[in-house]
Amino acid sequence: MSSAERDTITTDTEATAEAAKTNRKQPFPRGFLDTISTGWAEHPASLPAPRAQASFAAARRARVSAAFPGERLVIPAGSLKQRSNDTDYPFRAHSAFAHLTGWEADSQPDSVLVFEPNTGGHDVTLYFRERADRTTAEFYSDATIGEFWIGPRPALGGVAADLGVATAHLHEFVAGDADLVVDEHEELTRVVSELRLVKDEFEIAEMRRAVEITANGFDDIIRDLPRAIAHPRGERIVEGVFHQRARSDGNWEGYDTIAASGPHACYLHWTRNDGAVLPGDLILIDAGAEADSLYTADITRTLPVSGTFSEVQRRIYDTVVEAADAAFAAARVGVPFRTIHEAAMDVIARRTAEWGLLPVTAQEALDADKGGQHRRYMVHGTSHHLGIDVHDCAQARREMYYDGILEPGMVFTIEPGLYFQIDDLTVPEEYRGIGVRIEDDILMTADGPVNLSADIPRTSTEVEAWMARIQG
Repeated sequence: MSSAERDTITTDTEATAEAAKTNRKQPFPRGFLDTISTGWAEHPASLPAPRAQASFAAARRARVSAAFPGERLVIPAGSLKQRSNDTDYPFRAHSAFAHLTGWEADSQPDSVLVFEPNTGGHDVTLYFRERADRTTAEFYSDATIGEFWIGPRPALGGVAADLGVATAHLHEFVAGDADLVVDEHEELTRVVSELRLVKDEFEIAEMRRAVEITANGFDDIIRDLPRAIAHPRGERIVEGVFHQRARSDGNWEGYDTIAASGPHACYLHWTRNDGAVLPGDLILIDAGAEADSLYTADITRTLPVSGTFSEVQRRIYDTVVEAADAAFAAARVGVPFRTIHEAAMDVIARRTAEWGLLPVTAQEALDADKGGQHRRYMVHGTSHHLGIDVHDCAQARREMYYDGILEPGMVFTIEPGLYFQIDDLTVPEEYRGIGVRIEDDILMTADGPVNLSADIPRTSTEVEAWMARIQG
């Protein structure tokens, strides 16, 4: 290194150090500055083989390119988001970016995928922050991106070989006034969302993998239920047990785990998870592991904490199973997606009417204009698309989603439930505080629906046997 280069580095570093003289940070001494840039081995020069998803991501990019001839498209990965002070939330790339690059959990903050129009379509380039030269202060002084702090960053050549896409340093990216940017341009946002309605072979395999990890996580929960029962905030124990499985075998959870015991099960998105887990109650667990590819499962099981359902609990639980089975039977290629929900709600309306909970008949409750009384006990929908997002394809048009037609390759949930709030005076006292949801992940095929989570016990009898087996 020349003396001029070292002087430049020293000047930059001294400025950085001067700015960093706070109550917590200390300036770097001269000996450190004079030696930190020397004595490092060369980075390995070998290039990786393309990852399994590379060819699938290329096909997705080709479809997006064909939809926007002559337009410059920009798909940002997103940036780190502050949790508090100098602490950030774990980074997860924007789903469209991950889907179109195939970079999975390796995606880097602030990266940008750019479609540059040419005469035949687009030249696609992935811009990201190249690893820092060790002659720069960034290498050791920047706690957010410096490799001394966060570990090695990827090299341009390695990523290009890994993903099968051209790469360039982030500094070379220049935004244009006419750029179409995901989440800013409505049509582009819609197209990249609808692109995920039908999953390819790679995506389906990853969905199976996410379900497998999740199934093991539910086994773990049952195994550790005695510890949850013994803790005053047993719901947190349940949450933590599942987190350990999701992190050890996958990337993370695909969403905040719901561990809702007793009356908490009646709150659809209970994620405080700070309640007790008491024998005699039910615990509703809505959890999904996210694989390293970022594809997630979304499974719900409702378990009797003591291992056995009471008569009333079983009556409610079996009705939810009945509704789920009806929804599954209604799922066929060529029928509207909303048919799944309608089939489940037919069961919910009939049973709640039979129990005397409705002020009208089941038929009246199912009237599209004047009905809905049964929805008091199940206010949510029965199904949503699933994939790289837990609520995948959310920016798709209604005619492609809720009013869309089921096709082979679609993956969605079936998740009916019944929820009787602890203070709901319209139901008998013995029903109050009971919440049940059963949720499975479904793959649509030409031969009919396939329950990807069928190996996770779901009927009341199967659940009791499952718990007895796991707990010995």
